[in-house]
Amino acid sequence: MSTIHVHDKYFIPYLSGEEIINKVKELGASINRDYNGKRPLFISILNGSFIFSADLFKFLTIEAEICFIKLASYKGTKSSGQVVTAIGLDTDIKGRDIIILEDIIDTGKTLSQFLPQVYNQQPSSLKIAVLLHKPDATVFPVNIDYTCFSIPNKFVLGYGLDYNGLGRNLSQLYQLKED
Repeated sequence: MSTIHVHDKYFIPYLSGEEIINKVKELGASINRDYNGKRPLFISILNGSFIFSADLFKFLTIEAEICFIKLASYKGTKSSGQVVTAIGLDTDIKGRDIIILEDIIDTGKTLSQFLPQVYNQQPSSLKIAVLLHKPDATVFPVNIDYTCFSIPNKFVLGYGLDYNGLGRNLSQLYQLKED
């Protein structure tokens, strides 16, 4: 992995594809143990979590369903401060075991605004699984049940995460290069 150029920024290697897949596989094993005999419904938050969700599903041996919603709060490399719901939840979740799949939690604002909507629909249980968590950036604490990586408060790209629409297709993670 070497430095890459996306739009007007340079990014340096951060986590290899192999490191990521190994953690996602471990996460799958934990969920398989925790949900043995159950059939959870995964809610994958688009756009960033689509690769994480697809890879995680390859490692699940339990019966599981998935649906997708689209929440957005980023413009460029910073959170806009506004959470927009572009595609909403259209599945009945009352009495279901729910696992929300998120690519990254930094400030926590997106989930803090979405979770009350989920709780209002009375799921049997609700857990959150995240690929990346930035504890130093958290302003709106949310209870994260499964975390693949805790990372510093730096902008990252790849494995579903983008910079103004580009970079989602990279199989590894890159970090914004400091000037």
